[in-house]
Formats: sequence, C-alpha cells, structure tokens
Amino acid sequence: MMKASFKARYEAEKAAAATTVAFNAGDFKLRASMTDATVVKGPSLNGLALAVEKPGLFIIDYDVPKKDIRFQFMNSIRVLEKPLNLNYIHCHGDNRTILDGTLVFDSTNKVSANHVMGSGSCKLKYTYVHGGITTFEPSYDTAKNAWDFMVSHKVYGNDVFRATYQTTGRNLGFEWSRSSKLNGSFKICASLCLLEERKMPKLSAETSWDFEM
Repeated sequence: MMKASFKARYEAEKAAAATTVAFNAGDFKLRASMTDATVVKGPSLNGLALAVEKPGLFIIDYDVPKKDIRFQFMNSIRVLEKPLNLNYIHCHGDNRTILDGTLVFDSTNKVSANHVMGSGSCKLKYTYVHGGITTFEPSYDTAKNAWDFMVSHKVYGNDVFRATYQTTGRNLGFEWSRSSKLNGSFKICASLCLLEERKMPKLSAETSWDFEM
C-alpha cells in the first residue's frame, strides 16, 4: 500500500507546500518528500529528502541537496516494570548527537528527558493527561534555568485547543487544530512576544490531506 500526504502552510508574508509519498517494502517503510522549492523554478533537488524506516528500530533520513544524513535508533526497555522508550539521534552534517528517553508510568503520567551531547544542557518534561482530553505539560531547561508550559484540550473528539508559554522569551502561543480522515486536517496558530513594545500577534495556518493508493 502506498500513502501520500500534502501539506500547505500560509503566513502573512509567504506560503509553502510539501508532499510526502511512502510505501511498504517488506518490513521496511520507504519515504520520499519534497517541498515547493523542488518544482517552483523547474525540477531540482532542492527540498528533496529520502528516508528508510524499520518501525520500532531505526530511521535513516537523507537530505539530497545538502548531502546530509541523519540516523535515529529506537529501543524500549522496562524499568521497575514500566516501559522506557529510548532514542539515539545523530545528525552527520552538524555533528550533533541527541539522546532522548521517555518513562511511561501509566496512561496518564510520563516523564521525558532530552540531551544534546556536548551542550551541557538537558530538557526535562512531565506530561499528565486528565480524563483523556486535557493535557498538562511543564518542561524545564537546565542550561537556561527556565520553565515552559503547555496545556491542550480536546473538544468533540477532532478539535484540539493548545496554549504554550515560554518564560525565557515570554512568548505566548495559541493553536487550534482539527484532524479528519475525510476532510483533511488544519491548524491555525497565533504567537505573541510579550517583550515587544508593539505587541502584534503572528498568525499562520496549515492544511494537510492524507491519501491511500
């Protein structure tokens, strides 16, 4: 089976689009994606990316124009009878390695840690889901000594309202998204920097459609 998706993003001064095609090859998934930069000024390699995935084990992404490769390896172990999901990510181009882990206590509580090797920083996050519809997510950056906060709420099953606040830059964000297999999905975002003297929100919108062939 082949799956395809199309995504368009609209902002005040620009618009962008991307297409992804994926299909199964035995136990592997193969994926190709391109942006509008690939076709706008005639066929080119700009914005073209290829990927191969072994679900649950690894993903290899290759950025064709940049000739850059990214490796991601996944594993899951049990700690005190709780699943610990681990990710090892290495980006060859900027020689960056990321370690990520999530310990799932139950369906409503989990903690995560993300560390970029050599950076001296670690991002810690706690996620709590209340009643299956409301999510609270505080996070702490050890390098910045700063907290970020996120809360989201599901409405009518397909609609999600999300609010975020970053304490370092005093950035406030709001998002409304809706997912539908029949009519496609959309997301409308507004962000506001409370440090700016002229507080004007930045608006953006995204639409996406998924197809099976």
